[in-house]
Amino acid sequence: MRDLPSPEEAAEILKRRRTRPVRRPPPVAGRAVSRLVRSLDNQFGPSIGPLQSRWREIVGETLWRVSEPTKLIQPRGTRAGSGATLELKVDGFAAAIVQHQAEDIIDRVNLNLGTGAVARLRVVQGLIRRASRVAKPSRARPPLDAAKEAELAASLAAAPDGPLKSALMKLGRAMLREAKD
Repeated sequence: MRDLPSPEEAAEILKRRRTRPVRRPPPVAGRAVSRLVRSLDNQFGPSIGPLQSRWREIVGETLWRVSEPTKLIQPRGTRAGSGATLELKVDGFAAAIVQHQAEDIIDRVNLNLGTGAVARLRVVQGLIRRASRVAKPSRARPPLDAAKEAELAASLAAAPDGPLKSALMKLGRAMLREAKD
C-alpha cells in the first residue's frame, strides 16, 4: 500500500499540475426564451392570451359580460404592414352594440397591445362561457317552519319513496318559501 504524500509534497504536486477549470454556470434560460418568443411574435403576431386575461379591464363590465376575444388573425400578403383582425365572440343580442362600439374597442385594445396591433374587428355571434362571467350571489334560504314542513310531508305521504318524491319535496319547499316572501 502506498503512503500519502506529506503536505509539502502535496503542495509541490499541486504547483506542477494544472487543476480543472471552474465550471461556468449554464446560461440564463430567459435570454434564449425571450429571443425565441420575440421571433415568434414577429412571425405570427401577438397572442390572444394577454387580451383574454385583461378583457374586463379593456372593454369594461358591460361589454365583458357579453363578449370575449377568440383570436387575432394576422394579415397575409400585400397587407403585411397593417394591423390584425380581432375576432370577438358575442352573445347574439349584443352583436349590434359591439359593432356600434367597434372603433372604441379597437382603440382600447391597441392601448393594451401596442399602436396599430389591431386594425379591424370581426364579430361572431355565439354563446360565451358564462361560468366565469356572471357570479350569482348565493343566498342562504331560511328553512321552512315546522308546521309548513309537516303539512308538505303529509300531503306527499301517499307518494312512493324515490327520486320523484324528493323532487316534489324540493319543489314544494321552494314554492312555500316564495309564497312566504
